[in-house]
Amino acid sequence: MKLSLQLKMGQQLTITPQLQQAIRLLQLSTLDLQQEIQEALDSNPLLELEEVSETTDSSESSSDDNQLTEDSEIITGASTQELSDREGSDDFSIGDNWEDKDIPSDLAVDSCWEDIYTNTTLPASGPVYDADDFDLDSRNTKTGTLQDHLNWQLNLTPMSDGDRLIAMAIIDAIDTDGHLAVSIDSIHAGLIRELDIDEEEIIAVLHRIQQFDPVGVGYRDLKECLTLQLAQLEPKTLDVEVAARVIDNHLDQLASHDYAQIMKSLKIKEPELREALKIILTLNPKPGSEITSSDVSYIVPDVFVSKKNGRWLVELNPETAPKVRVNSEYAMLAINSADKKNSEADSNYIKENLQEARWFIKSLHSRNETLMKVSTKIVEHQKNFLEYGDEAMKPLVLHDIAEAVGMHESTISRVTTQKYMHTPRGIYELKYFFSSHVGTEGGGEASSTAIRALIKKLVAAENPKKPLSDSKITELLSEQGIKIARRTIAKYRESLSIAPSNERKRLL
Repeated sequence: MKLSLQLKMGQQLTITPQLQQAIRLLQLSTLDLQQEIQEALDSNPLLELEEVSETTDSSESSSDDNQLTEDSEIITGASTQELSDREGSDDFSIGDNWEDKDIPSDLAVDSCWEDIYTNTTLPASGPVYDADDFDLDSRNTKTGTLQDHLNWQLNLTPMSDGDRLIAMAIIDAIDTDGHLAVSIDSIHAGLIRELDIDEEEIIAVLHRIQQFDPVGVGYRDLKECLTLQLAQLEPKTLDVEVAARVIDNHLDQLASHDYAQIMKSLKIKEPELREALKIILTLNPKPGSEITSSDVSYIVPDVFVSKKNGRWLVELNPETAPKVRVNSEYAMLAINSADKKNSEADSNYIKENLQEARWFIKSLHSRNETLMKVSTKIVEHQKNFLEYGDEAMKPLVLHDIAEAVGMHESTISRVTTQKYMHTPRGIYELKYFFSSHVGTEGGGEASSTAIRALIKKLVAAENPKKPLSDSKITELLSEQGIKIARRTIAKYRESLSIAPSNERKRLL
């Protein structure tokens, strides 16, 4: 094999580390961005949080209210030019200075900090809570699980040791809905080594647990769940008896809304069935959901949209990304390292971290600037939605915003992922404002989001005894000038979790 040297010309796209960092920060959610900032603060000694005094915040907020512009920007972090200006000057804000004259020279042994300093400054913004009304424990304490609730009742119930072991095994087998997820045979097989019992004893203990709160817990099937709750109703009227007969023999027909077959089988009339259905609708098929706690996750919006003085104002949420700056003292060390006799390793370490700090702050600046541009263009395009709701949503694709801001579609996709906008109509993900279009008879276009809103509105206003079919909805939309196929209506209806017409039929 002969070795030779060849010269070739070609083009290659190389992504610099700075660009990689900017792209990664751009697609991070608010929570991930805050974690990324915290990691950068922990790893880079030249980065620090910029603390703004309450007085400054108040003055800035008041001045912002007087100068509302449609293209207002709130940029997180300092720009590269600002960093250069800071590094070139010796006037750095290190922090507040303590004045020794304010501290008493002699303090009593049993004195407290509150005895010397009294905080009389109220927060610049946010609600003010009364000390007597504010209960921190109640705001942070989580509700116990269903098993905890049942075990608490078990401890208050007199039982033999054997029955208590059986009850504990049954409670462990109950899921979050209150359903006994394990068969009696399995529970018996697990206890037979410790207790000489039969299945009848387990069923007897189960019946006692089924009387615990919430009523119906420990049910083995839906019929048993509803029957247990129905047994607690008083008095035993005719409506309750009819409801019990429906639950006992006609659950399948009730699920398919075959009311004619139920009335024929039970030999009752429609008013009697209607009263029985009212009672059945008060029952809970998942009684455990009344006790089981669920952790509520709150969405922190990245952008605020509000209407002031007849104009839509778009602002970035300053709380989503803390303001970061270069530490003044370390920056001066980097600048003066050439004049001082520092070791080469120390000098390189400071310079490298300073450069990384600049890149990081610049990436934050670029992220917020891109998010602001995209959000502003979305608001300009979807003003009708902000004014009138989903039915006024216009068709919008990533390409439209990419052309408006002069960026690639992939960049728009990244900046709209897991980013949320707070509007007077609620909080929406930025991707919510993008939707495909359907043609109209007038030659225009209708957004799929607007069509879904129209379908939801038509279904909400339909006669429950004679619900609208997909074909009928197609006709009604055609009368409004929207050309859409029946199968598309079915797809949109399923995306809205709306059942077919035969399942939406109601007597009530």
